[in-house]
Amino acid sequence: MADQSKRNSDFDQFVTQLQQEIDAQERATYSAKVIEHSHHPTHFGRMDAPDTWGKVQGWCGDMMEMYLCLDGDGIREATFVTDGCGPTLACGNVLSSMVEGLSLAEASCIMPEVIIAALDGLPKEHEHCAELAVSTLQNALFNLRGRDNR
Repeated sequence: MADQSKRNSDFDQFVTQLQQEIDAQERATYSAKVIEHSHHPTHFGRMDAPDTWGKVQGWCGDMMEMYLCLDGDGIREATFVTDGCGPTLACGNVLSSMVEGLSLAEASCIMPEVIIAALDGLPKEHEHCAELAVSTLQNALFNLRGRDNR
């Protein structure tokens, strides 16, 4: 029994040390905002009855869906889902938050650089995550225009 307890203790210690190493590497690679948005997304989830939605698969293989509920010509609520990495989660969350309260025309003008700046930067190899988020928003807006000629 003492042997089993020692193995459990060693394993727990290993897991704790591994998580600390992962956390340190993450802090060295990403801004605090990227980490916060990827660990605690506030706009993650599908909507049951959105006014429009879009889905895009990025060249990296990550998929993102974005859902919009409208109030006239403005965006009342936005949510997203993704199967992507932490930076993709962060970009989807920031963009969803950003577009709420904007008109459709204002939302259609958002560029990836705005998302990257809102996250205090992304490593070069993850800047495509912001492009994926914007492409998904553009797809949702395109689907809306196609549906009712806005």
